[in-house]
Amino acid sequence: MKRYVYKATERKSRKTVTGVIQAESEREAGKLLVDQGFIPNKIEEEDKKSFLAKMKNRVGSKDRIIFTRQFATLIGAGLPMSRSLKTAAEQSTSKSMKAVVEDITASVESGKALSDSLAQHPDVFNDVYLSLVAAGEMSGTLDTALARLATQDEKDANMISKIRGAMVYPGIIFVVIIAVLAFMLIMVVPEVRKLYTDMNKELPGITQALVQVSDFFVNQWWLVAVFLVLAIFGIRAYRRTDAGKRTFALFKLNVPVFKSLFQRLYMNRFCRTMEMLLSTGVSMLDAIHISAKATANAYMQEQFELAAEKVKTGKSLSESVQNLDYILPLVPQMINIGEQSGKIDEMVGKAAEVYERELDEKIANISTMIEPFLMVIMAGLIGIVIAGTLLPIYSLVSSIS
Repeated sequence: MKRYVYKATERKSRKTVTGVIQAESEREAGKLLVDQGFIPNKIEEEDKKSFLAKMKNRVGSKDRIIFTRQFATLIGAGLPMSRSLKTAAEQSTSKSMKAVVEDITASVESGKALSDSLAQHPDVFNDVYLSLVAAGEMSGTLDTALARLATQDEKDANMISKIRGAMVYPGIIFVVIIAVLAFMLIMVVPEVRKLYTDMNKELPGITQALVQVSDFFVNQWWLVAVFLVLAIFGIRAYRRTDAGKRTFALFKLNVPVFKSLFQRLYMNRFCRTMEMLLSTGVSMLDAIHISAKATANAYMQEQFELAAEKVKTGKSLSESVQNLDYILPLVPQMINIGEQSGKIDEMVGKAAEVYERELDEKIANISTMIEPFLMVIMAGLIGIVIAGTLLPIYSLVSSIS
């Protein structure tokens, strides 16, 4: 299935809407739009759109959260689904989100289920979102399912914001290190060489090494720039491959300082998603598969998929996750209690709460843990540069005197 970006006119209201639709071909996409009550004006395969166009039409997590919360409130107040969607679209301040909701509205009015209509926009609504909405539709608790989704999205966004915020200070220190080294190599080291050359003195070994490094960055800066660009694009391309996803997933799980944070983040995502899915009536196997994807870590997903295979053979979930890699002990323990009490959703929810508290503590301590490490690196590098510049000057002055 390919994804097509379209611009079309709604037959009844004559409004122009834009959105994304999945189809086998451009012709099939046009036919689907006509069936939904639209007159297609423009259909374009998404991959052919420019990067800037994709970023312009991107729907942010904040926009999705606001829509979900408003939609849940309107449905809970007893408004019909179509009317609720239209009202949510009217209240949206994001043009991209408004276009998506208008497309969903048209699809629902044409007779499609809400979950199927949302599935036409996979870049906005993930598997967890679709599964909860589908379960809510079947059980008649759509407003509750949407409210839970909004709450979880808010928690995820808040957690990511905290992690990024905690990285600001270490990031500033790292930039300062690079700036100081660049200044010393480009401005100071050449002056030291000039001084020794004017006095027909031979440069000390450490200073000669710094001069060579300085010359390379000053004269071959374009080569450095090309290397960095190729490295960035190469890494990004590798990360899109299955092997790359797995490699980076394992790196996050083992990187010093951060590994315990990442492990708890993935456990929290799995447990919180399991709680939502099981409480809305999603089957155990489906809940495991979807929750595994929700971790957003390829290796953790593999581990939970292995657990799902064991559950298929008749083993309990607690036994299936017991000895898997990087599964923290609290998860099987809480699941086991839930299996015995018949309240697995509540128990994994409590496990998620524990990991949320631990994450808050670890995020608060990130700067404290990283700062000494960066300071040591900064002192070492700058110490080498100083040794190669100031000490030769001092020895030169001493020899003259």
